[in-house]
Amino acid sequence: MPFDNLEDLPIEWADHEDIAIKLYERFGDEFGESQIYRIRFTDLIEWVLEIKEFVGKREDCSESHLELIQAKWVYEWRDNQ
Repeated sequence: MPFDNLEDLPIEWADHEDIAIKLYERFGDEFGESQIYRIRFTDLIEWVLEIKEFVGKREDCSESHLELIQAKWVYEWRDNQ
């Protein structure tokens, strides 16, 4: 499968930082640090599954993945303040 650029690379559950970057690109400053940690996992799963480059499956998601995604999202948010 050819990729036009790095933005086209497939993303899976273990790609926590890539997912966090995509979520920050989508939501920007809509969520602050404390709000990111209060996002329901059910919502977070849906948002991850909506990422165009995401190829993972819902059943491969774990609480650990979601916690790490939240942490990386907070780091991404901090880096952009």
